[in-house]
Amino acid sequence: MKFQIEDVTVYFPYDNIYPEQYSYMVELKRALDAKGHALLEMPTGTGKTIALLSLITSYGLSKPSNPIKLLYCTRTVHEMEKTLAELRVLHQYQLRHLGPAARILALGLSSRKNLCINPAVVSAENRDSVDAGCRKLTASWVRALSIENPNLPTCPFFENYEKAASEAVLPPGVYTLQDLRAFGRDKGWCPYFLARHMVQFANVVVYSYQYLLDPKVAGIISKEMQRESVVVFDEAHNIDNVCIEALSVSVRRQTLEGATRNLSKMAQEINRGRFKATDAGRLRAEYNRLVEGLAIRGDLPISDTWLSNPALPDDILKEAVPGNIRRAEHFLSVLRRLVQYLHGRLETENVEKEGPVAFVASINSQAGIDQKMLRFCYDRLHSLMMTLEITDTDEFLHIQTICDFATLVGTYTRGFSIIIEPFDERMPHIPDPVLQLSCHDASLAIKPVFDRFQSVVITSGTLSPIDLYPRLLNFNPVVSRSFTMSLTRNCICPMVLTRGSDQLPVSTKFDMRSDPGVVRNYGRLLLEMVSVVPDGIVCFFVSYSYMDGIVNTWNETGILKDIMQHKLVFIETQDVVETTLALDNYRRACDCGRGAVFFSVARGKVAEGIDFDRHYGRLVIMFGVPFQYTLSRILLARLEYLRETFQIKEGDFLTFDALRQAAQCVGRVIRSKADYGMMIFADKRYSRHDKRSKLPGWILSHLRDAHLNLSTDMALHIAREFLRKMAQPYDKAGGSGRKTLLSQEDLEKMGDGSMNEMLF
Repeated sequence: MKFQIEDVTVYFPYDNIYPEQYSYMVELKRALDAKGHALLEMPTGTGKTIALLSLITSYGLSKPSNPIKLLYCTRTVHEMEKTLAELRVLHQYQLRHLGPAARILALGLSSRKNLCINPAVVSAENRDSVDAGCRKLTASWVRALSIENPNLPTCPFFENYEKAASEAVLPPGVYTLQDLRAFGRDKGWCPYFLARHMVQFANVVVYSYQYLLDPKVAGIISKEMQRESVVVFDEAHNIDNVCIEALSVSVRRQTLEGATRNLSKMAQEINRGRFKATDAGRLRAEYNRLVEGLAIRGDLPISDTWLSNPALPDDILKEAVPGNIRRAEHFLSVLRRLVQYLHGRLETENVEKEGPVAFVASINSQAGIDQKMLRFCYDRLHSLMMTLEITDTDEFLHIQTICDFATLVGTYTRGFSIIIEPFDERMPHIPDPVLQLSCHDASLAIKPVFDRFQSVVITSGTLSPIDLYPRLLNFNPVVSRSFTMSLTRNCICPMVLTRGSDQLPVSTKFDMRSDPGVVRNYGRLLLEMVSVVPDGIVCFFVSYSYMDGIVNTWNETGILKDIMQHKLVFIETQDVVETTLALDNYRRACDCGRGAVFFSVARGKVAEGIDFDRHYGRLVIMFGVPFQYTLSRILLARLEYLRETFQIKEGDFLTFDALRQAAQCVGRVIRSKADYGMMIFADKRYSRHDKRSKLPGWILSHLRDAHLNLSTDMALHIAREFLRKMAQPYDKAGGSGRKTLLSQEDLEKMGDGSMNEMLF
């Protein structure tokens, strides 16, 4: 269907549209018109992605004089592929209506591991090894040598891509990662470098958050993006944590030992006879380049570019490298002293915490390395690795981590802490010292994105309370709105269960969680539910250790055996392969009618990215409130910073964080409006208004007062009633008075204003 929103003709590839999709587009258009940022919360399963894509592409088509580029950030490769598949449907629809004028180029960009088609390289087990394998075949000096010695291996795909030169372009269209690989095989070109090259010409780019938020990656990939871009962060409820991880570094003993090995290897390279005699010129040329202060931001061939500086672009000094680290030998001795100093700091018996300023002062007094030298460590290392022509970058990760750490500590004076812990508090008898540079201020990493691009849209199904995000990320959205779900039938049934069938309160509070009564009541609740709920049930626990403990107890008391009479049980572990296998088998058990229960952990992989739609999830039970481990030193330092800088109280932040995780877990069950499911929040703390009110509006609007303080038997009765009601046939378009599916005529009527009362 196609319809007008003010001066924009929106092309929408389906025959009907949900009212909330329409309102979402109206708000989004307001943000684009105002060239400002937006914060939009839209319930899961209401077609958020297609609404975003159709409005932004249609907006670009209606203003051909200044085309806008869309940078769409997702968290996982799976989500990236789903977004591009939606975009393809939309693009075909626009082509049918507009012909060649609607042509766009849209592509996904991911790491070499997901795009490489050279079997010798891509077979390596992890991402770093694939990157290094690629560098060994494509670095400029390797290719120069291979001209003299044809037996040296190079990458045929990269060579063909280079030969094609300006011919190597992608024709317009929508390309998923799979399409890129197929196109590369077909033409014999390298899909990774082709995609990297085409990103600057594409109208829509779909990639991971890191490509914009992590300065090391963003410095290479996103620096050419024009200001007239619209950036969308999808599923962005955890965006503050992503920003913080991008600027945090942790150093362990293994890191320091690896760094020492890296330094010895580099020293050997420098002192080797051939280097002193023939290639002394290379080191001299590098020295001269550093004197002039042309830090290696220059024009490197695309295959040589390597991770950029870990500090944010505006904070990097535009000046010459300090004299005392220009010579390679001197620089290595500075790094040796730094590693030695960090070794000494890790020998501590007690937990230590200090700010970057005190830490830099102590390095200066004990190791004689000043702030400016620290600040240039990363760039200087990068330059040296280029000069020494090092290709196996995966072996040099340790020294890179140390230089990462040094550059960040030398660049930032506030918003960070250095925390040294001699052992993990949960296992105090095992010495495992770790030194962490932890960032507390999420607004640091995202600030360049807000400053550079005219519109940034942050959207997710759980952004409640919505007013906390602008404070955490330190920006002013022009539009900030939370949408509810328009439903023809109440297909979501949230309940708060506060006590077991014996009327004892249930909770995972620290002093109650190991109480046998609580564990027994949780077991009875699940046992009662598996006997009445068909197909799949998903249970979320607050942590792996709690899940292990409770499942063991259920096993000893025979509850688990009783559950298995009704449904099979599958468990998420910390191993990705095992979990994937468990999920596959869980789905098979649901498909064949045997029914299954999946035990999972809040904040785990499953809670973040796996959908349990239709019969794969008819009920979600959230056992407890998933607070973070509140004694963690890093969390305490961050809470202190938030309180002092943004006036956010500790309790408010912890509750907000726990409830967005809980909402994320239970939101997995409903993925479309035809779907239905129940949510049980099993903890007496959910009945308190200050906790409950932080859940998203679309869950709260279905949470009836009668369901706020239930015991197991009452919950069972409600579940039976709900499932009976859901089994009845229903009218998808919405019958009397309330429309939940709008056709083109409805939208035209809305233009006259006669429909508004039907909507709201």
